[in-house]
Parts: sequence; C-alpha cells; structure tokens
Amino acid sequence: MSEAASVPVTHETVEKLIRDQLSKALGGRRGILEGALPTIAFTASWITAKNLRLSLGLACGIALALLILRLVQRSPSRFVFNAFVGIGIAAVFALRSGKAEDAFLPSIYYNAGYFAVLAFTALIRWPLVGFMIGSVTGDPTEWRRNPQIVRLCSVLTWMLAAPCALRVAVYFPLWRAGEAGALGIAKIVLGWPLQVAVLSAMVWLLSRNHTPLEPVPDSDDEDEDEAEDAPVQARAD
Repeated sequence: MSEAASVPVTHETVEKLIRDQLSKALGGRRGILEGALPTIAFTASWITAKNLRLSLGLACGIALALLILRLVQRSPSRFVFNAFVGIGIAAVFALRSGKAEDAFLPSIYYNAGYFAVLAFTALIRWPLVGFMIGSVTGDPTEWRRNPQIVRLCSVLTWMLAAPCALRVAVYFPLWRAGEAGALGIAKIVLGWPLQVAVLSAMVWLLSRNHTPLEPVPDSDDEDEDEAEDAPVQARAD
C-alpha cells in the first residue's frame, strides 16, 4: 500500500473534511467581516461625499487598523492582510484613472480569473476542492482514485465558481456605466452574504452524504489478493 494510504486521517468522512476546510478558507465570521468593512466604508463615503481620495483613504485606514489589531492580538492576520492589499490595489486603479468605479476593476478581474480556474479544473475532472482532501491525507492526488469523491468535489467546485460568475455579470455592466455607488452596494451584497449562502448550500449538500474517507487499495495489493484467491478457485474447480 502507498505511503499516503498509511497517513492517519482525522476526519471520518469526506463531507466532514470539506466542511472544516471550507470554514478555514473563509476565515470564520471575523475574517468575513474584516474583508467586508473596507468596502462598506468606501461605498458609504463615496455615496455621501463623492470624494475619491477621502473614500479610498477611509477604506485603507480601516483595513490598516484591522491589520494592526490582528498583529497586536497575535492572531492570524492572513485574511485582513489580503483585504488590506486588495483595497491598496483598488486605490491604485482608481487614483490612476481618477474614476471611482475603477476601484472595482481588480475585483472584476479576480472573479473572472477565479471562475475560469474553478471551471477548468471541474471540466477536466481535477476539481480544485479535491486538493483540500489531498492537503490533509498527505497525497495531493490520492482522492482521484475514488469516483464518488471526484463527483462530489466537482459539484462543490461548480458551487464555488457560481458566485464568481454572478459577480462578474453584475459588476461589469455597472462599471461600464460608471456607477461606483451601485458597484459598492453590489460588492457588499454579493460579497460575504452570498459567500455565506453558498457555503450554507454546500454544508447542506455535504450533510446529506457520508462518503467514507478511506484510501483506495493500490493495484499491486489487488493483484496480490487475486493471486492468493486463484489457488482456492482452482481447487474448487
């Protein structure tokens, strides 16, 4: 049997494993909130003051304050750091053109690219969600030997891809129309609320199934078993 098959697994089912991994990927409630606050600040400021520099400064200031708080508390700062970098990139786009709606261009690019990657991996039957299993079992590709896991991970990957496609379909026309305020509201609504809704749907799907997280026997082991059974069958004949 392969080395990966001997690695102990702390999850009893594929569904339990994926639920835990998805929760970590979103950063929990605090991570979701920290990711949304800079956008909320930018949108509220732009709608009320129509001052691009003020709106961007407020959003960057909140993201920086959240990052400092994380560092002071010595808690994981990856998610708020990502938010800080994201708002920084958005500021560069907006300040370069002088258009507030261009602050949302990076988000459009990101969602389009992420959808393309997720859709591609699902279409070629190497769904991205499957590698969550590989990261725990110790073998990044062992899960592909189980057709049930491949099928389940493909469905979950498409579910993760759907919000990205929806965001691009909503954001792009608003960006073309120069509707920065509407873009901000759309990003808030289609941000963590949509992500939580999709995650809830995925958890519901996962709660309905119980696919054992067991390694598939190696072909060598199967050949050995068949070889051992052969004399028995010969004697029976």
